[in-house]
Amino acid sequence: MPILQNPRHEKFAQELAAGKSAAEAYERAGYVKNSGNCIRLKGNERVAARVAEIQYGGAVRAELTIASLLDELEEARKLALKHRQPSAAVQATMGKAKILGLIVDRREVGEVGAFDHMTDEELMEEARNRAAALGLLPPETQH
Repeated sequence: MPILQNPRHEKFAQELAAGKSAAEAYERAGYVKNSGNCIRLKGNERVAARVAEIQYGGAVRAELTIASLLDELEEARKLALKHRQPSAAVQATMGKAKILGLIVDRREVGEVGAFDHMTDEELMEEARNRAAALGLLPPETQH
């Protein structure tokens, strides 16, 4: 399906495809806030088809990127094995595992052992305080 002829409908479809609510997408498309109209437009056959098309295109691009990276890493791994470079082969294998989400790199922040003296309750309180300071907790859970 080509781009919608009505520019505001197209903008609305793009915002929906990006994960915005119907009300937010409606306003971002330049319409005056109206909960009934935004739901009606969301149900429009052409708009819904356009949203699906945009989302499908994004999923295909992401899948192709992941697939192509995995293919490249597999080629590198095979080449490393052929040239008897096991560390390079292991590195390519680790790269594949990271892309697939099987390995997550983590690092400790702060001084090593800085929390060793704390009880579980103190650790939880410290975590809550830090999360609240970063704005990661909803207001009702902050102390």
